[in-house]
Amino acid sequence: MVAPLRADVTSDTLKLSPKSTMAPDGIERLKVTVINRHPHDSTAFTQGLLLHDGKLYESTGLRGRSSLRRVDPVSGTVEQEVPVEEPYFAEGLALVGDHLIQITWQEQKALVYDLKTFQRIGEFPYQGEGWGLCHDGAGKLFMSNGTSEITIRDPKTFSRIGAINVTLGGREVRNLNELEWADGYIYANIWQRMAIVKIDPATGKVVATIRVADLLTPEEQRGVDVLNGIAYDPATKHFLITGKFWPVLFEVTFTKDSP
Repeated sequence: MVAPLRADVTSDTLKLSPKSTMAPDGIERLKVTVINRHPHDSTAFTQGLLLHDGKLYESTGLRGRSSLRRVDPVSGTVEQEVPVEEPYFAEGLALVGDHLIQITWQEQKALVYDLKTFQRIGEFPYQGEGWGLCHDGAGKLFMSNGTSEITIRDPKTFSRIGAINVTLGGREVRNLNELEWADGYIYANIWQRMAIVKIDPATGKVVATIRVADLLTPEEQRGVDVLNGIAYDPATKHFLITGKFWPVLFEVTFTKDSP
């Protein structure tokens, strides 16, 4: 399915006032500022994205086309890749120590790989759908399932140890997709929206919304699907964002939006 891009953050999506840089309850309004543009494989149905030791690790989806990849973030070159066999539809990706954990959409299994060799070394069962996944670098994994709920999981056993319900101004934020942990917060793509939300993991409250607009040229938009994929570089404080079948990986910062 190729969904239309939405270049606005409107009142029917994230319940924001267009006349202020602050939404109700002090929620900050941000926008994407592009630092660099890098090539990205336009055949990649990007589902999970993370940066580690200067390399991009990417989970791509679709049954029969899913994969796990190591990518050079500047050139876009795929340096290492293993296919994910049918019937799996790969989704979010997280790094835990020297292991990569890749969740699947409806197959209710998390696949575990060795970071260096990409050899599959195990799997974890879970209930429900898997969409996005991130690790706080300590003792918690956070997993989305397309609703407003983010499940908290033990990174050693993948067992459920809690959950948060994501809200903005008291209203649920549904369709949470790819997740990224950065400086104590969870950043989440909203499926079919050109928007990212910044979430307080302690409360589930959205503390900032990020408008994503005018990144791809009209020519680059041909054949693309939705915005999806967030990676964070703690050294530069920059984010890397892309989408399903996008030909470009954007290095960006999040800055205050104009009223």
